[in-house]
Amino acid sequence: MTDRAIERNRPAMPGLWLPVYTLAHRELTRFFRQRTRIVGALGQPIIFWVLFGAGLQGSFRGPAEMSYQEYFFPGVAAMILMFTAIYSTISIIEDRREGFLQGVLVAPVPRISLVLGKVIGGTVLAVLQAMVFLTVGPALSWVGLAPELHTGLTWQNAAATIGFLTLVGFSLTALGYLIAWPMDSTHGFHAIMSIFLMPMWLLSGSFFPPGESGWLSWVIRLNPLTYGVAGLRRIMSSNPAAVERLPEWWVCLTVTILAATCYVSIAVWMTGRRSAHNAR
Repeated sequence: MTDRAIERNRPAMPGLWLPVYTLAHRELTRFFRQRTRIVGALGQPIIFWVLFGAGLQGSFRGPAEMSYQEYFFPGVAAMILMFTAIYSTISIIEDRREGFLQGVLVAPVPRISLVLGKVIGGTVLAVLQAMVFLTVGPALSWVGLAPELHTGLTWQNAAATIGFLTLVGFSLTALGYLIAWPMDSTHGFHAIMSIFLMPMWLLSGSFFPPGESGWLSWVIRLNPLTYGVAGLRRIMSSNPAAVERLPEWWVCLTVTILAATCYVSIAVWMTGRRSAHNAR
């Protein structure tokens, strides 16, 4: 057989975006078939918001005299983004165990397709659930479970909110990919979640204001998620006095984009490395 005939009979490369779409669609299908994940991803943050808001209401003095539940509202949206985005990447460990990941790795597709397929799938799930919370939250205030909110999703800020949520969710899912890729055990993943990701959320200004608490305030400033939470506050707040001490909008956007770019670049490099780990 001539070289020309061999070239003609060789299967064509599927391109970049078809594998991305296929892997992202698989993540969505898997999620919606596991209904308990939907309940857990939304139920726990809503309970946290209501209970912590009620318990800390009397002792909290936020900027511009806002209530704790109002201050905590964007932080819970970031919590939903983080939990959904990070946990969606556990499927990497399960896919390796089941042999699916090895099949993808030997397929003639760019490594960036694998990374983007997983990350985009997790991002869509995270943003959908965060949007549900941002819609349900004001309804809870109407029935008396939360005070009146002066921050949240409106027709005026809907496009900016969804866009920034997508960017933050993309960054967090890419971070979850980095953590999950070298692991063989879901137990190890949960351990990392407890000692690294939860403090990352707590030290982002979601749960309490940064203030001027010495070394802790510097840790909060160096945390990339701090700028994601601050960006959400700036978009959703209707009170300029409540966000005057936060980082500027352009700083929040720049840091979040740089973090997402860094995470994805490292993820593509890790995925492209040859190792016996991926063959198992």
